[in-house]
Amino acid sequence: MNHFPLFADLKERTAVVVGAGLVAERKIALLRAAGARVIVSARAAHPQVLARARAGEIELRLGEFDPALLDEAWLAVAATSDRAQNRRVADAAAARRLFCNVVDDPELSSVQVPAIVDRSPITIAISSGGAAPVIARRLRERIESLFDPALGALAALAQRKRPAIRQARPQLRPRRDFYDWLLDGPVLGALRRGRAGEAEALLDQALAARNPPPAGKVLLVGAGPGDPGLLTLRGLRALNEADVILADRLVSPAVLALARRDAQVIDVGKAPGGPHESTQARIHALMVSHARQGRCVVRLKGGDPMVFGRGGEELQHLKRHGIAYEVVPGITAALACGAYAGIPLTHRGHAQSLTLATAHRQAGASGRDRPAASGDGGDGRTRVYYMGVERLPELSARLLAEGHAPGLPCALVENGSRPEQRTLHATLGSLAHAAQRHAIRSPALVIVGAVAALGPDLAWFGETVQAETASAGDSAARQQAAA
Repeated sequence: MNHFPLFADLKERTAVVVGAGLVAERKIALLRAAGARVIVSARAAHPQVLARARAGEIELRLGEFDPALLDEAWLAVAATSDRAQNRRVADAAAARRLFCNVVDDPELSSVQVPAIVDRSPITIAISSGGAAPVIARRLRERIESLFDPALGALAALAQRKRPAIRQARPQLRPRRDFYDWLLDGPVLGALRRGRAGEAEALLDQALAARNPPPAGKVLLVGAGPGDPGLLTLRGLRALNEADVILADRLVSPAVLALARRDAQVIDVGKAPGGPHESTQARIHALMVSHARQGRCVVRLKGGDPMVFGRGGEELQHLKRHGIAYEVVPGITAALACGAYAGIPLTHRGHAQSLTLATAHRQAGASGRDRPAASGDGGDGRTRVYYMGVERLPELSARLLAEGHAPGLPCALVENGSRPEQRTLHATLGSLAHAAQRHAIRSPALVIVGAVAALGPDLAWFGETVQAETASAGDSAARQQAAA
């Protein structure tokens, strides 16, 4: 090791910062967060530093640096743009055997300030020894995504309960197992939901029991539309916690590749036109069975689990069977497909409301979608239809019959956000014919409304196809609507 890592307790101890620009302000903020008493020496001060001084957060000494300021200090920081001045500070600190950090100057520094992942009281520090601070910051960004924000609250609770844990689990191995249960079980989940009282009660119940109960739970996770970069940080952590993953057909292989290597992946996808109800019953049974065996089950759904994903039904089933669960939202297909196709779903000049609907209707379902105004500009509303590719003729005919103009702009986004994305632009009257001609296949989303006309100009991702003016298609759609 080029440097010996340390964590310094600076609470109520003096740290001297020389310099009062924006770089110095960042160091001041870190020192204040650690509870240090901060003295700042500078010839002039940035307004943010002046504001701290006026608020009484720091002591500001304007003028030339006086080495005597370091006599009572525990740490010195040199953060000026004058290297000669920084060297004077470093020399004065060395004469007092005082650690000194010179910002962006490892040669003059006797101590480095690392990139920090803060889950207080848990702190993770990453340092390159001043050789490549940008790499250290990039590593910090990656590590941030792996650690639950609630870990700090869990560590604080464990610290407070440490005497009780030692008393209830005097042997080292059972005590280690209990701490493993704290990390993997329902206590962390309760803290994540902001329920500190529930978390403490769960911990106390487990301490009173002879052995911790199985930590089985189900995480209902939205995988997003396919681009793994659109998976949420919480979704990524869930995939790394999973013992079992129940994956839908629309979850992309790139997202599954982010999961724990030893997780059991079970394909529970539903093929279009297949026996959905029997498949759903199997999913319910698998969730309950694996959770009751103490496993962390991730129910991984394309898009968002609560938008046309039957997530509500699955939560109701888990609730009835007493299984702990959490929901991790994902980016739903409407938002992703619109964004990746360059189509703003709302726009001040074109659409002031947004409707998400499914083209699938249960038997006996009703409800008409009449426009408030006719014409190619639509009614100031964007409609997005999920699962509509197989029912495009029916959907187009219904909208035409309800009074929407054949020239109303439409878009079909196939494989939205994935490398093979295609966006087909057409009109309501020609949509079904154009989709057939260009062989659009599921998964694809239908966007209906004036905003769709903005797509060809604003498109930035994937292939964009402009359907030919198809009067024959318009005519056929009108005839079907009339029928």
